[in-house]
Amino acid sequence: MRIRLFNIDQIIENCPYGLNKEEKNKLFLQVVNEMTLHHYQNSDHYRNILNLLNYDPTQTHKLSEIPFIPVRLFKEYDLFSIKRSEIFKTMTSSGTGGNRVSKIFLDKTAAKNQIKVLSKIVTNFIGKKRLPMLIIDTPSVLKDRTLFSARGAGILGFSTFGRNHQYALDENMELDIENVQIFCEKYKNDKILLFGFTFVVWKYFHQKLLDLGIRLPLENAILFHGGGWKKLTEESVDNDSYKKALNKSCGLNRVHNYYGMVEQTGSVFIECEEGHLHTSIYSDILIRRADLSLCKVGESGLVQLISLLPKSYPGHNILTEDIGQILGEDDCSCGRKGKYFKINGRVTSAEIRGCSDTIA
Repeated sequence: MRIRLFNIDQIIENCPYGLNKEEKNKLFLQVVNEMTLHHYQNSDHYRNILNLLNYDPTQTHKLSEIPFIPVRLFKEYDLFSIKRSEIFKTMTSSGTGGNRVSKIFLDKTAAKNQIKVLSKIVTNFIGKKRLPMLIIDTPSVLKDRTLFSARGAGILGFSTFGRNHQYALDENMELDIENVQIFCEKYKNDKILLFGFTFVVWKYFHQKLLDLGIRLPLENAILFHGGGWKKLTEESVDNDSYKKALNKSCGLNRVHNYYGMVEQTGSVFIECEEGHLHTSIYSDILIRRADLSLCKVGESGLVQLISLLPKSYPGHNILTEDIGQILGEDDCSCGRKGKYFKINGRVTSAEIRGCSDTIA
């Protein structure tokens, strides 16, 4: 049996935080079941996984019962649900220390939808007007426009919300303070958009400003930053102290951390004004214990992410290696509907092995 996969365009124009729990559950029950059958029919590796689990994708299952893929499988296998000739863009995770990277294969439709959804989510926070933009990174990240790292994809994605782009770092990752100061002076009376990766912003921007004894006038700016916190956690820097430090070095009052990964690019989770990460109508989150049973609200466990976007590869339902907890649903004081949550860190290698054994 073949089905016509749900068209994301049918909901893409809606407010990204406009569905309550009942409405969203109904939508996801339909679409995620359809996507599971679609990938079963079009991906050999995914079909093998479901067959091993004796899972029948032609039947409708509860959202929590639909099989997820451990995120590390994207490092081990080429997973896609399209013809190789239809691959338009290959995205990679930011592997370090010789580790393998995840490879995510997009066709033109998937790439277009990811941009559309990212736009709907970000403009909910900054408005539709494109802002003067300071990118806290080096332009060399974007040299290869066909093979994107998570870092390059983040820069390129957020760049669409800016104009008159200025990179804060040169080719050697040194702060180009002269051009940054010129940029800040030029747009001192405007709202400015800043974007960078969490550790890059801290080490190459904030700390360099402190070393130089310079305080930038960025009181009107909005910073979006994302990426791993491991190195900062080792330096005893948490989200709250991060914001306070940036206010000290450049006057920033609006700092939004975001959570996301290359395996579900586009389904970004942005921190609201109350400091909570939010799901949108395009994404959902479940938290699981070590035995893979579902956690209750407020209970920490493994983060499972569900997205309506991945059609070209079976990444619609993945189990990450992050630890998090759901804080509530539909009742955040920022006014946005949907689940809101926090990320507490990553699992250890031993925990990953144990989880893999459970899954196997």
